[in-house]
This record gives sequence, structure tokens and C-alpha cells, in this order.
Amino acid sequence: MGDKSERTLVMVKPDGVQRALVGEIIRRFEQKGFKLVGMKFKKQTEDHYKQQYKHLSSKPFYAGLCKFMSTGPVVAVVLEGQGVIKTIRSMMGETDPADSKAGTIRGDYSVSISRNVLHASDSLETAKREIPMWFDASEIFDWSGNAWVYE
Repeated sequence: MGDKSERTLVMVKPDGVQRALVGEIIRRFEQKGFKLVGMKFKKQTEDHYKQQYKHLSSKPFYAGLCKFMSTGPVVAVVLEGQGVIKTIRSMMGETDPADSKAGTIRGDYSVSISRNVLHASDSLETAKREIPMWFDASEIFDWSGNAWVYE
């Protein structure tokens, strides 16, 4: 990973998986120039999400969020690139899709604040905490983006 590169966790939530948006969402991030270095399709327990979202435990939506997230599989990916966290958060749009601009993922695909199709780490510290909750080090790959494109 380059000196200025960082990694983040992005999850397509159960509603995004159910609505067949996984490919479109990942395509947007790859076309932006971010490198996919880890990917999983997995259903986690409610307890897993209680740990992942424990910083939100005082919020009224916490229990419902953890329950919803455990209702079906998600697609978790690790993306790498310069400014990846800030840029992906911008590409996502606001948590409330009513406040998201057209052209953002939530602005284009979400209709409800509680079903807003994806999650992404909001800081480098959060990414460093969340990535190991989903991936072992052996499941994240360092690879050259041009190795198979150019001879």
C-alpha cells in the first residue's frame, strides 16, 4: 500500500443485496479508481452488529439497526486508495436519502433512512477497527492494478 493510500470497509446492506445493487455499487467505486483488496458475502449475527455499531448504542435506532443488519447477507469489501474514506463517504450521500443529492448512491437508490443500502467506515480509526471484524489479514490482498492489464 502506498504511503498516501488508506483502506476502508464498505458493506452493501441486506436491502442493497436484496435489490441486486451490489455490482452497481462496487462498479462505481472501481470506476472512481479505488482498488478492491478484499470481498465477502456473509450473514452475521445480531451480536456481531451490536459490537460493530456499539458507538451508536445510545441512539434510538441502534436495536433496530442491529436487528435489520442480521436479517440477511451483506457484501463486505475493503477498498484501497488515496483519500478513499472521504471520497467514498461523499459518493454515498447522506444517511437520510431525502438529504442526498442525485448522483450519490443513496440519492439514486435509497428511499428510507433505515434502509439506505450501504455502510462505510467514517474515519481511518473506524476503518482500522471495522476491517478486522470482517477480514483476517490473509483475506486482504496486495496486488498491482496493472500487472494483468499491461505486458
